[in-house]
Amino acid sequence: MKDGYIKVAAATNKITVADPVANSKEIMGIMDEACKKGVKLLVFPELSITGYTCGDLFLQRLLLDNALNSLIDIAEHSKGQGMITVVGLPMAINGKLYSVAAFVYEGVILGAVPKSNIPNYSEFYELRHFSEGFNDMGDVIIGGQMVPVGTNILFSNILMDEMVIAAEVCEDLWVPNSPSIAHALNGATIIVNPSASVETTSKEAYRRNLVSMQSAKLLSAYIYADAGEGESTTDVVFSAHNIICENGTVLAESERFKNQMVISEIDLYKLEAERRRMNTFLSTPNVEYKTVLFEMSVGDTELTRNYPKTPFVPANDKERELRCEEILNLQAMGLKKRLVAAYAKTAVVGISGGLDSTLALLVTVRAFDMLNRDRKDIIAITMPCYGTTDRTYSNACNLVNELGCTLKEIPITKGVEQHFLDIGHNKEDMDVTFENVQARYRTLILMNMANQSGGIVIGTGDLSELALGWATYNGDHMSMYGVNASVPKTLVRHLVRYYADYMTDGKETLNKVLLDVLDTPVSPELLPPKDGDISQKTEDLVGPYELHDFFMYYMLRFGFSPKKIYRLAKYVFDGDYDDETILKWLKTFIKRFFAQQFKRSCIPDGPKVGSVTVSPRGDLRMPSDASAALWLSELDNL
Repeated sequence: MKDGYIKVAAATNKITVADPVANSKEIMGIMDEACKKGVKLLVFPELSITGYTCGDLFLQRLLLDNALNSLIDIAEHSKGQGMITVVGLPMAINGKLYSVAAFVYEGVILGAVPKSNIPNYSEFYELRHFSEGFNDMGDVIIGGQMVPVGTNILFSNILMDEMVIAAEVCEDLWVPNSPSIAHALNGATIIVNPSASVETTSKEAYRRNLVSMQSAKLLSAYIYADAGEGESTTDVVFSAHNIICENGTVLAESERFKNQMVISEIDLYKLEAERRRMNTFLSTPNVEYKTVLFEMSVGDTELTRNYPKTPFVPANDKERELRCEEILNLQAMGLKKRLVAAYAKTAVVGISGGLDSTLALLVTVRAFDMLNRDRKDIIAITMPCYGTTDRTYSNACNLVNELGCTLKEIPITKGVEQHFLDIGHNKEDMDVTFENVQARYRTLILMNMANQSGGIVIGTGDLSELALGWATYNGDHMSMYGVNASVPKTLVRHLVRYYADYMTDGKETLNKVLLDVLDTPVSPELLPPKDGDISQKTEDLVGPYELHDFFMYYMLRFGFSPKKIYRLAKYVFDGDYDDETILKWLKTFIKRFFAQQFKRSCIPDGPKVGSVTVSPRGDLRMPSDASAALWLSELDNL
């Protein structure tokens, strides 16, 4: 539970219909297994103590009494486990029968939540036996304990404010106004659903989507435990389709038709961060809700869930291809509008033979094609100087020619050296001035060429560079529209790869150039090459972009603390980087992110294409002189 994690499970016990003793023994065995695996919240299916398919046997007092006795046994068995267990059983209250989800913890029955919506259509005939639950049904005595019963109960951990659990039962999820909606708006971060969902053809995908979307809509975790083998198959079959979701993401899912326990870790801090961020998620505290407190200590949680190394890039090939196509369209549509609005006759792009300028040119070509404009009005300018290598120069020229744009070559060495003379700088002193004069001189040429041709300058810098401040102020930092402004470096590479694989229309030379650009080390090329090769490799200077993009995603998207990001990075990049390396570059990221905000405060317009951007007009509004001390101090004693 440290860092907001809680290990949860959904399990299907093998049912012996109408035999609470056999079923409770099965449940207790699974409880022991879950406890050994560090589970803190375990959910079983609807009516898991008796079986869902008992029919008119639910009207037998003997069955009901034995179900209650089994619940008492399960509660007693929970002592010393430090785990909340949710089981289903029929419960008679005031002469009516209800299907309830009972919560047990450390020998105590915390409460029972009755099913609100009783289906009586198609294969369902639950109204024959069960009544609809309602808000406050009072307390019932079970095993000498006073147990609150009602639909509006929240189970809250007094040692971890973010852990608030609520329940709905099976059909409750499938109706338009699910009880979980009110639960979440009243503070529940975890919704449990003991269910007995009949299996039919194609229902699997619908069920998965329903659970996933409910967790997304409610910014919650959702634990769905389904009935399975052992239930009567007189007329229907149950598949034990257990699902654990978090804010729209399926964390764990069972194989159908096998009674299994699925386990994953829910990130409660992440859910709380999402709710804080979305001001349209309106908390509506309701006096009709009853909060049941329990005390569960916060300890370490072993992580088993999957975290991608590249959170901006889908791992699935097909999904990644669709994402790339969509982003290229978003970039091009943004530029298309700007070209029209600015009455631009031309688009001017500085082309270096590197990844970012290549992507910017590809996007500009797509925008011009959308406008049915001649690609010759795209003026791509290569401006070789001290750091330019034959490889990048050749790639830049070939790329422009293959795309049918206008290539202009303007060497800048003489102009740069004249500027050195003007400001009294020794060109043998290859310091930051030596580098930045080149970057600013290139921008001067681009701006003036745009004026000369009645066009606008297309920015090439990407999101990762903006986050790190890896741009020369008023140099490559400036443009009239930054098409790559919300595309992180790890994604830039895949966009160019996608273009090479699917958009080159059989042009072998264009394909070859793009592949070589992908193979070229990332570099600003501001220092002279060594033996003809690039001498200035960005990732040697500021760190690996895959690490920085990972840090950026979890810091900006979810507001994770540096300590938690470090923990996650160690888990995800285990075997790729040692702990010292990860810590070193995380500190670098934090220092640069805070120190370089002044550059982001005045960046040009650019289209938002993902959930993380640093636009001062949109997603990131922070002072340029904020201190990084608090963030860095978290890493001091690691």
